[in-house]
Amino acid sequence: MGGVQNELSSQQQIELLKEQLAQAQKLTALGELVSTTTHEFNNILMTIINYAKLGMRHRDNATREKAFDKILAASNRAAKITNSVLGMARSRGTDREPTDLTKLIENTLVLLEREMNKYRVRVEKLLKPVPEAMVNGNQIQQVLLNLLINARQAMPNGGRLLIKLDHRPEENMVELVVRDYGSGIPAEKLPHIFESFYTTKKGPDASGKGGTGLGLSMCRDIIEAHRGRIRVDSTVGKGTAFTLRLPTATPKAATPAIAPAAIQIGIPGQTPVNS
Repeated sequence: MGGVQNELSSQQQIELLKEQLAQAQKLTALGELVSTTTHEFNNILMTIINYAKLGMRHRDNATREKAFDKILAASNRAAKITNSVLGMARSRGTDREPTDLTKLIENTLVLLEREMNKYRVRVEKLLKPVPEAMVNGNQIQQVLLNLLINARQAMPNGGRLLIKLDHRPEENMVELVVRDYGSGIPAEKLPHIFESFYTTKKGPDASGKGGTGLGLSMCRDIIEAHRGRIRVDSTVGKGTAFTLRLPTATPKAATPAIAPAAIQIGIPGQTPVNS
């Protein structure tokens, strides 16, 4: 009996450590976003201050209306950034609810817009109308942030980043693809990328972001907990695509069994995703 109790205790400790690691990574990601958005807020404040001064110096209606329009636009952007950061920081446990993934993608991109612009990454969106997904929005946003930052890091000289959203009614799933056109992942490393503490990164990049090996492992655990699937396709020199499939909020009467997270290795010489 003692052996069984010890084994259960060890398993409980492992689960607790996993939760602590996930929380630590969430706080790390939040800290990076606060650093990024602080610079963005400085830019917004300078815009508001400069146009306020312009409106005070000039008495004509045309100049003042232009100043007010610019101040309003900058203020709305600041509000969007604040709401996105607060949404990520807010602890919502593990509860799942019908979630608009299009809105979640847009809110996440608001947080990374400055970083993408700084590193000359052109974000393209192909977001088809899809049903709401039954997910924990906070957790899926963490996954999306991780994948978007990884994609940006795979293109140090800039490039194209494609985000696709589609509906797979035959599986009653919503499909989300994050596809970069960067360096790609070598075939021998690809089967290991979802392992804990495994990383293909050598250290922090120019932005100070490095790899702990926790990111993709956490992503896999979150998607599996949602009864979803995560797949990676990659070709060296052509890029990498991560495909997430998540259950819709209105399941069928008989939903096909969903396989656990799978890894699909890209075929050399072929692009991971047709687009």
